[in-house]
Amino acid sequence: MDRQPEPVVYWDSSALLSVLFQDAHSPNAVKWSQKPGIHLISSLAFVEVCAVLARLKRERLVADVLVSAAYESLEHGPWRSLLIQPERKRIKPLAARRSLRGADLWHLGAVLTLQEQLPEIKILTYDLRLKKAAQAEHVSLN
Repeated sequence: MDRQPEPVVYWDSSALLSVLFQDAHSPNAVKWSQKPGIHLISSLAFVEVCAVLARLKRERLVADVLVSAAYESLEHGPWRSLLIQPERKRIKPLAARRSLRGADLWHLGAVLTLQEQLPEIKILTYDLRLKKAAQAEHVSLN
């Protein structure tokens, strides 16, 4: 009996924030967070989310207790921290092909780097530009 590999899902910051705070994408993001499989967040996604949480707290846009709960969820959610760097050789041609902001280019480059060893990897993002670019680069989507 052949066993299917566990799904591997790379979460960008937009997907993480949709789990931590209620928005239009939250039902889908929460559903993904509860699925079995390997859930990966890069150090960049972690940093981006921490920057958003700190700004929300600093500007008193969200109650401190909610920010604390979000940090707790980020630390103890289903995600495995991933120290990865996109292959340098990928970035310049990828930047020429796709109109992405720096962080999104980094995320896509990281997923493409991981895809070499994990062809089943999917990216979970709610950023439309990143989603379109990932699709054009043949990365499976959420």
